[in-house]
Amino acid sequence: MARKKDAPKNFPEILRRIHRAGLSSTAATGGGRLLDPEMPGINERIELILKTFNETKKNSLNMLFFVMYDIENNRIRNYIAKYLERVGCVRVQKSIFFANLERSRFEMIYRDLKEVQEVYENEDSILIVPVSTDEVKSMKVIGQNVDFDLMVGNKNTIFF
Repeated sequence: MARKKDAPKNFPEILRRIHRAGLSSTAATGGGRLLDPEMPGINERIELILKTFNETKKNSLNMLFFVMYDIENNRIRNYIAKYLERVGCVRVQKSIFFANLERSRFEMIYRDLKEVQEVYENEDSILIVPVSTDEVKSMKVIGQNVDFDLMVGNKNTIFF
């Protein structure tokens, strides 16, 4: 007999179920493995971020913000990354996301991630940092193959 499918759960409830199934806060960190081996290349990520930034001009009710985290457990980290992508955030680096979303979506993300943080014993940290368009435009990026400045119209990038 086929098992009855449960109604879809919200993100924190999924993590509670994982926790009840035996997730420990001391799980292996994965030895530096990529979080998502199918993560788009830097050029695709830049295009997504540029698109996100350009949409700011179209919808003044949206807000720009970064979500950054330091999460030890691979399973939780991967769920959070997938959740952030699903709700409209764009991955900038392995643990940094950029978004241009409605304030209500910003608040929802905050509530969900706060609830996730409270589900299990940990020493993780999650930062959600709102930024203004001017702050994004004045941001400087240093690094190889990073064209974030091109997305915001700056030409002051140092490449090594």
